[in-house]
Amino acid sequence: MREIKKAKEMFLWSQRHKNHGKTVGFVPTMGALHEGHLSLISEAKIKCDMVVVSIFVNPTQFSPAEDYNNYPRNYKNDKNTLKKMEVDVLFMPEVPEMYPPGTKTFVEVEGLSKRLCGISRPTHFRGVATVVAKLFDIVAPDIAFFGEKDYQQQLIIKQMVRDLNLPLEVVSLPTIREFDGVAKSSRNINLNERERKAAGVLFKALKMAKEEIEKGEKDPKRLIMRLRSLIAGEPLFRIDYVVLADPETLEDAKHISGKVLIALAGYVGKTRLIDNMVVG
Repeated sequence: MREIKKAKEMFLWSQRHKNHGKTVGFVPTMGALHEGHLSLISEAKIKCDMVVVSIFVNPTQFSPAEDYNNYPRNYKNDKNTLKKMEVDVLFMPEVPEMYPPGTKTFVEVEGLSKRLCGISRPTHFRGVATVVAKLFDIVAPDIAFFGEKDYQQQLIIKQMVRDLNLPLEVVSLPTIREFDGVAKSSRNINLNERERKAAGVLFKALKMAKEEIEKGEKDPKRLIMRLRSLIAGEPLFRIDYVVLADPETLEDAKHISGKVLIALAGYVGKTRLIDNMVVG
């Protein structure tokens, strides 16, 4: 596995292999790798000739009140994992490489970025879209791989790729879960034993919502009230949002019919967790 820190070196590596007819797959991450990331890498290895994984904890997607400095970082373990998976390149730039002094340009996907997580984290998706656009420009992949655990994020990235006519395909893969249904997340490492148990309430709520819809529930407001009541029964969990929405536009569902996105977010202690399920 080759380690690259400079954008120009990364771009030239990718162009060299693409000029020889190779397809380049890309998995952007912030490190603290878990089975969810590994599922994306495995799919990239199946679909592409060469695989690049980036590790970059992106400061622009954190607000001043959020956990940028405390975000899990375990670069030694991450590198060992990627070597075992026989990844071709680890792209690991420093912050000044991605955001040179005087940077003034940002990317924002309107509409989608202002819903769900965008309400309580108004600058988050501007940071996400900006860093992913820059990474796409540097790595120049043919296919990029994202997980559906971050459902809103992958939807925004797909919109950005369409709007900017970027020459790549974005592939989304299902959420990988723990034995009790908790979505795999780098932030789970911050949970103590009691908090980790409390985190299970999100999957319980998703299962309940799915069952109610399959039984014929058509009223989003009534179902949201039931979900909030269930989640409120876990005293360690503080709700950010409980939403039923159109899975393409993220607009609130007025009536449950066809496919519907159930999206949940909140805090256990200081750790923010999100989860979702598309039903229908």
